[in-house]
Amino acid sequence: MPSTVAHLPHQVREELSRRLRRNKRAFREEDVQVVEGPLLKRAVGASALGNCMEWFDFGVYSYLAATLGKVFFPGASPAAQVISSFATFAAAFVVRPLGGLVFGPLGDRIGRQKVLATTMIMMALGTFAIGLIPSFATIGIAAPILLLLARMVQGFSTGGEYGGATTFVAEYSPDRRRGFLSSWLDFGTFVGYALGSALVTVLNLTLTDAQMLSWGWRLPFLIAGPLGVIGLYMRLKLEESPAFQQQLDQHEKSLAQESAGSEFKTIIRRHWRPLLICMGLVLLYNVTNYMVTGYLPTYQTETLGRSSGFADVLVLIGMVWIVLLITFLGRLSDHVGRRPLYAVGAAAMIVLAAPAFLLLKADGTWAPIAGVLLLSTLLALFAAPSAATLPALFPTAVRYAAMGIGFNFAVAAFGGTTPLFTEALVSITGNDMMPAYYLMAAGAIGLVTVRFMPESAQVPLHGSRPMVGSRKEQRELITTSKDLYSFSKERSGAD
Repeated sequence: MPSTVAHLPHQVREELSRRLRRNKRAFREEDVQVVEGPLLKRAVGASALGNCMEWFDFGVYSYLAATLGKVFFPGASPAAQVISSFATFAAAFVVRPLGGLVFGPLGDRIGRQKVLATTMIMMALGTFAIGLIPSFATIGIAAPILLLLARMVQGFSTGGEYGGATTFVAEYSPDRRRGFLSSWLDFGTFVGYALGSALVTVLNLTLTDAQMLSWGWRLPFLIAGPLGVIGLYMRLKLEESPAFQQQLDQHEKSLAQESAGSEFKTIIRRHWRPLLICMGLVLLYNVTNYMVTGYLPTYQTETLGRSSGFADVLVLIGMVWIVLLITFLGRLSDHVGRRPLYAVGAAAMIVLAAPAFLLLKADGTWAPIAGVLLLSTLLALFAAPSAATLPALFPTAVRYAAMGIGFNFAVAAFGGTTPLFTEALVSITGNDMMPAYYLMAAGAIGLVTVRFMPESAQVPLHGSRPMVGSRKEQRELITTSKDLYSFSKERSGAD
């Protein structure tokens, strides 16, 4: 075997061999897409900003859950206020699949960039509107209804945001660096959450409880307006992804023509297996995600009786730790593969979820910090490879729509409901270890999913040309394809 071929990961060698057999020749220049550096940086930056803004809102809402319960559900008991606030939080996830069903096919037909600009402005308007809603004391039952409507606008737009952003970045990224570059998308996620939680922490420390209930809670939501304008400007400056511009290779054109009339039937019928894998991975990632980001602040204050300042700082430490880890783990997934990261994380979740919550419950400062860092490390193991792994499950023709189905249905059913279900389980059973058991169940499902998950590290996306980051890499890949094609012909002749 030639040395140029021997160094290729097994999954890359198999995919390149398949393409060479189909083409009946080695690659030429027109067969390998070179991604321009400035365009790549803009694509990654603008997509990450959208996620940053989305999770700025989630961070704010999660940290303000108890306060929002008092503002919009003042007649209920403290436990009912929190559950009502989380129910409104979860309501946004009910409409996420609808957003995915609408924006997904649009992204596959009119382009990723146009849809992402639309979701950005809708998200900003929904978040900004929450900051303007009068309290229950002012307008009565209309207040929680308006809050619910604003959350549903956010959920609808988010249904097209993450699937589109991951698709866009994955289609822009060179194959060898897709894990690292796509991890910046979730880097934006946790930076946004950290910024939102940091802002609420500062407000809680500087304002009185009366001031927070009166007007302080509005400030973080109102900031979303200017952020949305900046994000919209950046996204309107983007060019379409190379994969969408080239409008699919010959192998995918028939699929694109068929899916134009019945895209969802095509996805369910032809891609049910990767769809289930997508949903399993999303469940693993997002149950952990919303447990740490959406539920832990309230768990600390309402269940363990700690101060909001301590709880806020504790989870903020975890978010900063994820931000430090995530791009390193994304780069690692390019070298060792996506499957090992998921597998190690899922197995560790089953073993370590209970010890982590025992640390969280312990007295003092350092034990709870260790518990949060442990959970945050597990979350980073799932977050880092996700934006590269999930789009790679589907071909270009249906990638956006398939992501819209798989991601949003799984998030709606299991992710966004995690704070609500967990709080309800703790209230019903009186067992403050229920969050750990919930995470252990998610880890078990994730471990089964990884068993059936294909390895996609460094592999070209289905329906797209191989992507490289420079002319030098293009020449190297062409040379490798010649050696691989010759070797394959010699081997088949010998057989």
